[in-house]
Amino acid sequence: MTVRRRPAGSLALFVACACLWAFASPCRAAAAAAAGPSQTSTGAQARNDYATRAFVDPLSDGLRHFYGRDFKAAQSDFERALKVVPDNTLAISFLNAAAAQSTGDLDVLANVEEDATSGAPKNYLNHVRLGFTYMFESVEGRDRTQDAREELNAAVNLDPDAPAAHVGLGILRFEERSANRAKTELLTALRTDPNNVLAREYLGQLYQTDLRDPQRGLQYVIDVPNLVPQYADIAFHIGSLLADLHQDDAAIKYLSRGIALDTDHVGEAGQHGYTLIARIYIDQHRLKDATAILTTAINDDVDTIYAQTLLQKIKNGDYDPSPAPKP
Repeated sequence: MTVRRRPAGSLALFVACACLWAFASPCRAAAAAAAGPSQTSTGAQARNDYATRAFVDPLSDGLRHFYGRDFKAAQSDFERALKVVPDNTLAISFLNAAAAQSTGDLDVLANVEEDATSGAPKNYLNHVRLGFTYMFESVEGRDRTQDAREELNAAVNLDPDAPAAHVGLGILRFEERSANRAKTELLTALRTDPNNVLAREYLGQLYQTDLRDPQRGLQYVIDVPNLVPQYADIAFHIGSLLADLHQDDAAIKYLSRGIALDTDHVGEAGQHGYTLIARIYIDQHRLKDATAILTTAINDDVDTIYAQTLLQKIKNGDYDPSPAPKP
């Protein structure tokens, strides 16, 4: 779930960005080996929210409803999930993302959480929930970044070892392009919650975009679909990392899965998956395949400006192989 300031008319925090960072990464690695296991400790007492069926079932329902644009049902699903695991940052973020799609719902959520924090100022979870909501309100056009930081820092002061606030602070640092501080916060979260999906996702992006090491980034995200099979955008991010590593067939597989899960083109998978696949086809000189998928993107009205630009370049012959030199 990528925190981005959204353009008018697009959907939640993480769902769209005008320039797809996956294309911009200049560090296409020369070697392409399958990623190894995550670089986090997994002791006998390691936390794993996704081993709890009572949490996973409503979370999965919420993701299906969210990607199908049934945001009211999604809110209800994520609330049910949070009754089981109240500090799961993926569920908290999606709850806010769903609330942001109905006028006034995010404000109502913020008001409820502000009242809860005022009534119980030493409650860690209250500060975390409010901090995440302020982050989403910032994306909605109000700069609540400092308020979010204050709430998350208050949570850390109450419980320095709990993971959720560190994830939120890591996201804020990531958005500020403060790579080392972001990494520190996210790794701190993983020490006590090694399967924290948001921490893994942001570490994957951090290593891809800022630290120029997509292979290491892939290690953090490659097994997330085993934890959350319905999470379309993680499939997109994995596909992007694999594309950077020139593992084209595997990249297309993940990107296609993300598109299939994002049934109504809500997230990054549905918005940008077609054009990333097209870029892979163009690099392979499979211009007919690229033309077909770009046409699909335009027909589905997703990433249309970029799709039209690529399609025009194909028509102009910009991607035709250079002719062999004459003897």
